[in-house]
Amino acid sequence: MIKATLLSAIIALTAPVAMAAGKKGAPIENIDFSFDGPFGSYDVNQLQRGLQVYTEVCSACHGLEYVPLRTLGDDGGPMLPEEQVIEYAKQWEVYDAELDDFREATPVDHFPASGLETAPDLSLMAKKRKAFSGPYGLGINQLLNGFGGAEYIAALLHGYTGEEKTQAGVTLYENKYFEGGWLSMAPPLYDEAVEYADGHSTSVEAMSEDVAAFLMWTAEPKMGARKQAGFASVIFLTLLSVLLYLTNKRLWATVKKKKA
Repeated sequence: MIKATLLSAIIALTAPVAMAAGKKGAPIENIDFSFDGPFGSYDVNQLQRGLQVYTEVCSACHGLEYVPLRTLGDDGGPMLPEEQVIEYAKQWEVYDAELDDFREATPVDHFPASGLETAPDLSLMAKKRKAFSGPYGLGINQLLNGFGGAEYIAALLHGYTGEEKTQAGVTLYENKYFEGGWLSMAPPLYDEAVEYADGHSTSVEAMSEDVAAFLMWTAEPKMGARKQAGFASVIFLTLLSVLLYLTNKRLWATVKKKKA
């Protein structure tokens, strides 16, 4: 009996690896996200919609334990008013070691961790899941289109074909963008799964892009500041190069005249 149970467990754990080795996911198409490119920035409305999708759908299984709740009000993020951040935090419970019990979260706390051991935390998912790799995903393409993590998440969420199968007692769902073709996560989204206050489309594709953009922000909340710093550095280095060039010409001008 024990041997049979162990065998079933081994098959269940190794099946996804075997399937992944047998089939490659479909190519990921680029999505024109507002934050792509050296001058791109997050769309506040899209981040707020993505936060809603995460809260109402994804948070049932997945956590964001590396994201402080207070950052929801930061510039460059969802930019929720302070009062709204406080009210939003109250819907979560966090464990307080001093109380040795759970309490309502406050803005200084982080999002809860994943509710299931098999559900990965989504805090860094957009950085980890690159879509554009290989010789066609390097250099100028990544500078203009990003690294593809958000595209991968969006594609995965709307890439289900509707086919299912059971293997080693586990129900698997076909997804054309997943490497291996089958994964154990059921389709999390369906049309009109949430209702946006701004009247934006609630198709599976639209919601997938919104939550993918939000997860990109959780992975890189300071992207806007980093790009501004980079742009300022380029301007500074350009001016410095010009000044050094002119200084060099002035210093060597007398020497060149003597040689002439």
